[in-house]
Amino acid sequence: MTELAELSYALDTFYFLICGALVMWMAAGFSMLEAGLVRSKNTAEILTKNIALFAVACTMYLLVGYAIMYSSSAGGFLPNLGMLIGGENPVDAVLAGGDDAPYYSMRSDFFFQVVFVATAMSIVSGAVAERMKLWAFLAFAVVMTGVIYPVSGYWTWGGGWLAEVGYSDYAGSGIVHLAGAAAALAGVLVLGPRKGKYGKDGSIFAIPGANLPLATLGTFILWMGWFGFNGGSELKMSDVSSANNVAQVFVNTNAAAAGGVIAALILAKLWFRKADLTMALNGAIAGLVAITADPLSPSALGATLIGGVGGLLVVASIVSLDKLKLDDPVGAISAHGVVGIWGVLAVPLSNADAGFGAQLIGILGIFTWVFAASLAVWLIIKAVMGIRVSEEEEYEGVDLAECGLEAYPEFTVSKVHGGGSGRGRREGIGHSQPLTSSAE
Repeated sequence: MTELAELSYALDTFYFLICGALVMWMAAGFSMLEAGLVRSKNTAEILTKNIALFAVACTMYLLVGYAIMYSSSAGGFLPNLGMLIGGENPVDAVLAGGDDAPYYSMRSDFFFQVVFVATAMSIVSGAVAERMKLWAFLAFAVVMTGVIYPVSGYWTWGGGWLAEVGYSDYAGSGIVHLAGAAAALAGVLVLGPRKGKYGKDGSIFAIPGANLPLATLGTFILWMGWFGFNGGSELKMSDVSSANNVAQVFVNTNAAAAGGVIAALILAKLWFRKADLTMALNGAIAGLVAITADPLSPSALGATLIGGVGGLLVVASIVSLDKLKLDDPVGAISAHGVVGIWGVLAVPLSNADAGFGAQLIGILGIFTWVFAASLAVWLIIKAVMGIRVSEEEEYEGVDLAECGLEAYPEFTVSKVHGGGSGRGRREGIGHSQPLTSSAE
């Protein structure tokens, strides 16, 4: 019995860690997707944001976020305040066995949860791209990952009041994705659209991304990482039932992504008369977001249909938000917010233990808290340090203004050793003027 308990504990801990590593790899996916969908002059800054937000999220969740989310009493509204992640499971408790015995390491639980926090913050990054100050964004990341996300996380996965009313969200369509989109929406409202995106007569001008191969690679990385995102949320696989559940979750996750791509591509062809790649990419993400609230209960065909509806919704939402002059360069609010709501509402369609009333309460609770708290933080940051780069810096690209370098320096010309004429840069100085830029 002791050997079996040790083996199960080791296996479930290892599975948890591997799934956490897959979710961490999604940070690369978000980085590549966003870098591909912004203009070349903003690429270095968006990559800097992504690696920096991951580091900030890991640190803030270690310091206070995990304690806020998981150290409070069941059914509550206000979480306890605390720091760090506590001790590891005692060996005697593991070896004792029984239903109450811990079956994976507390450190593996922290690692799995912290990469979810970073995912929520990554959603914000793309929505505010190309015109936000880097340090204003990182200041918001401190509050979002240290306080805002952990509070609503306590209400749900931490056993708070939303869990008590019966809100069901297997891997976080609402808890992670809607939360990230709500914070992004608040930021977009305070920030305003990019210059040249909307005309005074209501016209909408497309601002194409600089590297669609990179965006496609990012989407495939996210698709792969999502197997850890949803599969790890089963929490264990050391018995037959759990192993079968994990397999079902993997199949459904993949099916929903495929359904999202197909539906988005068909709708784009019918609506725009073109097979729009960016809509197909967002369709994949929408399908994944849609199934995340419950990737276990539906059949594989049901998961495909849930993902397909997500693919339709994301195309319609992207077009609608543009008409409302809500400028989201990567479609994050649509893919993670609008489709996140659909995913939460779809749970009762295949899960008899979930009710629409509880799901609606969860959506309203999470969105209201995250949006209101984020809006307040964005406004405070705007008043204290400003959140938007100058018009000149936006025109030249935030790479130079914020990072002092360019992601694609081969598109500039430099003055060399006293010779040459025309536009260029002095050798050794990291500021230059674009020679050509097809992405502008």
